Amino acid sequence: MSVQVSRSWIAPVTIAAFAAILVGVVGGTITDLGPWYQALRKPDWNPPGPAFGIIWTVVFTLTASAAVTAWRQTASSREADTLVWMFALNGFLNLLWSLIFFRLQRPDWAFGELIALWCSIAALILVCGRLSRTAGLLLAPYLVWVTIAGALNWQIVALNGPFR
Repeated sequence: MSVQVSRSWIAPVTIAAFAAILVGVVGGTITDLGPWYQALRKPDWNPPGPAFGIIWTVVFTLTASAAVTAWRQTASSREADTLVWMFALNGFLNLLWSLIFFRLQRPDWAFGELIALWCSIAALILVCGRLSRTAGLLLAPYLVWVTIAGALNWQIVALNGPFR
């Protein structure tokens, strides 16, 4: 599909919304808040459980908005394809963290993966920000939230490690 053919708002908004919902739903099914997670010692500043769903919903909404905003500013199909692949990689890294942390029960490995996720968000901010200042700014809360999640992940490792 060429960039010129799909410049209407309907196609990119629908695709971005679907991708954000897909990552959110799959991530939610991977996340297991059962006995293992409940038994972990967490820092006093750990956000309350309901905050995570609310924050991730806002983050995914802003991320989808940033994707559409930046994509609409691309000058070529190659540039648009690169942007789509960057967002796809970011979604994969987002899901991979949940898989490693919750399913493999390895917060230590998850922290290492979170560094890759953080770098992918920073790269998205740079690339999207060059295309649209608004798109770059829309991604800033995602970076802030993953930074907080990284600090929480690190504290869980420090309070509970080593993991096997």
